[in-house]
Amino acid sequence: MLCAVPALSPAQSLADVARAASATRKEQPKAGKVYTNDNLKVDITPSTPVAPGSTPEASPSPDAAAPADQASGAASADAAAGGPVTDARDQRSKDEAAWRQRMTSAREALDRSTSFAGALQSQINGLTMDFVNRDDPAQRAQIEQQRVKAVAELERTQREIESNRKAIAAIEEEARKAGVPAGWLR
Repeated sequence: MLCAVPALSPAQSLADVARAASATRKEQPKAGKVYTNDNLKVDITPSTPVAPGSTPEASPSPDAAAPADQASGAASADAAAGGPVTDARDQRSKDEAAWRQRMTSAREALDRSTSFAGALQSQINGLTMDFVNRDDPAQRAQIEQQRVKAVAELERTQREIESNRKAIAAIEEEARKAGVPAGWLR
């Protein structure tokens, strides 16, 4: 009798559940505006230093028509003043890409070394077990030579891991001194 009671109750169909969910979504207030970097369009590049007594308007613009001999002078003046805004943004994004690439390659090197050290440790453990279980002195000598080579390689890899960690710390410190946003290094 208890088994028949759930069967008698009306089951809610998938369509009913979808209608109820749609109704609840319509009743809920809309989410507020989400701001992203694309929405803001704010130039966050540091202002370029201007020599005393000169104004930024005095520097030649890239759009100004100039003779061929003065065009190179205008380009060098723009480069000295930080370049046009689009060039500054391009340079900043290239800098971001360069910082991300440096940090990514350093982390990948650390990961590779760590994985290799784990594999070497497994090999050493296997060779040690194999050495203990062998009775033949010739086989034991051969296994011991392999084990010694693996231990030496593991020590070299551990030194490499330590140098990779120091390299990552050095990149982080250099980025901190250069004023690089922390998000660029993630």
